[in-house]
Amino acid sequence: MTKVELYKSRVFVTIIHLCALGQFAYGLYYSSFEIQRSYKLKTSLNRRLVPESLPQKIKFLAYWSLIIQALYYIVSLVNDFVGTNELAPKKAPAVRRFKDWLMATLAFPVAINVGVTFWTLYAIDRELVFPKVLDPVFPSWLNHVLHTNIVVFIVLELFTSYRAYPKRSQGLAGLATFMGAYLVWIHVVKHYSGVWVYPVLEVLQLPQRILFFVAVIGFTLSLYLLGEFLNNTVWAKEVKLAKRKTN
Repeated sequence: MTKVELYKSRVFVTIIHLCALGQFAYGLYYSSFEIQRSYKLKTSLNRRLVPESLPQKIKFLAYWSLIIQALYYIVSLVNDFVGTNELAPKKAPAVRRFKDWLMATLAFPVAINVGVTFWTLYAIDRELVFPKVLDPVFPSWLNHVLHTNIVVFIVLELFTSYRAYPKRSQGLAGLATFMGAYLVWIHVVKHYSGVWVYPVLEVLQLPQRILFFVAVIGFTLSLYLLGEFLNNTVWAKEVKLAKRKTN
């Protein structure tokens, strides 16, 4: 089956969206309720490392990413049934326009950022992002849902569903606003708790932290450009043919 045939198969695309939403929604549920019921967590000296309440969870970009992914696949399913997956519709419905904007501006760059950053730091020194003391209380499958599967499904989405990117300035502005707000948020958390959200920030001096934050923002914005490039490259021929047919 070719890429175009996959795209035209509403059933195939809908199944992908259902599988993605199912695991991300369950991941949100499990991390919100089941982990807190763990006996091992209740007796762990490192209980503070596992967030219990919603305010504690939203300190982490991975949790925000999981929310964004779940929202994206909800919107995608709505679009599958009441919107359109046409490559070049004459007038795209609102749900399709929102789906395209969400994928381009947040879902793709934030997911790739979380996955690449986490596993890079994990490979350097896992204690910087996921200390070994969490292994007994934080299941490995949930770790992969948060940091691996988000990348797998968003890349799969890139190759099975076309999206019209917004104006580059608007897309980058939306992503920069989100990432800037998150950096402000973790500084607010540090101010009131006295502890950095991520252990890696504890070992960096102020100049190093500034460089780290600049690098993270720059890397995330570059991922927006990467997504735009891949989208245009993968779907160039199909979009050109679709526009010819509609003219």
